[in-house]
Amino acid sequence: MSNYRSFQEQSGYYFGRPHDAVPEKPVECEAAWRGDVMEGDLSWRVALSSDAIREIENAIDTALATDKPTGELLRQDFPLPGLGATIDSLRQTLDTGRGFALVTGLPVKDWPDAYSEVFFWSFGLHLGQPGGQNPAGDLLGHVRDTGAQSSDEFVRLYQTAAHIAYHCDAADVVGLLCKNQAKHGGQSRIASSVTVFNELVTSRPDLAARLFEPMVLDIRDSKPGDPFRHFPIPPARYADGRLRTFYHGDYFRSAQRHEDVPPHTELELELLEVYEEIALTPGIYLDMDLEPGDVQLVSNHTVLHARTQYEEWPEPERKRHLLRLWLSLERDH
Repeated sequence: MSNYRSFQEQSGYYFGRPHDAVPEKPVECEAAWRGDVMEGDLSWRVALSSDAIREIENAIDTALATDKPTGELLRQDFPLPGLGATIDSLRQTLDTGRGFALVTGLPVKDWPDAYSEVFFWSFGLHLGQPGGQNPAGDLLGHVRDTGAQSSDEFVRLYQTAAHIAYHCDAADVVGLLCKNQAKHGGQSRIASSVTVFNELVTSRPDLAARLFEPMVLDIRDSKPGDPFRHFPIPPARYADGRLRTFYHGDYFRSAQRHEDVPPHTELELELLEVYEEIALTPGIYLDMDLEPGDVQLVSNHTVLHARTQYEEWPEPERKRHLLRLWLSLERDH
């Protein structure tokens, strides 16, 4: 078996969410957090000790000594025996717990690029199974402003400095390793999709119920003439007491560019508007300033993530740069 999934395999795995009922009341679980509470509860921050850093750097050297390309490295090529309990705890947090964590303290400013890439890929192997991030099969993404125009409907916004609205990615977990931060802005904003649902089902149960019916999702990498340009997907699924949500307001809206996609109903338009209003309510969301050496880990089933617009440094070597990793988690539930 490959040590990573293709984009198609990973997407199919992610969207294979079980469903057996539409909840008619708030879902109570650890993933239903509020940002104003998390600001005073920093248990989501995991600071690496000097011993942990030493073990990681030894593992990087071990992996580099194999002479394997990064994408061919296996978990055993990157031994982390001392961090096993921490990694197990992170996996549980992402899978069935709060749904996000921030690992801090990596000395990326002292590392060459190859060190950062080998670390992040291999750390991901210990958490889950990496996968492709687009149809081209990119496995370790580089989040930075390439000069692309945000107005281009075929451009993914992580390649620009523009604001990115709330969304989820087609993988169980998305990880970001910060190498350089922006001069101004570029904050990571996250919100619990469970909390947003709970607010919605309380105030507008008709809109909450619509989350469990298909909405057409745009495939932004598609070009005119491509046979696979959009597909229907229910934003929310619920089974065994667990709510799993995939939300991408921009791509639900941009699907309207295709002539064979019917116009949104008034209910659908209202759902998108109200859902995002709730997620943008002060106290609901949590903002993070990712600093060099931070690793943010987020569940795409229970957390919405966004990014504020940013101003770049004039010096090329200081420009904002993050590595991105998509992961699938093993499931026994």
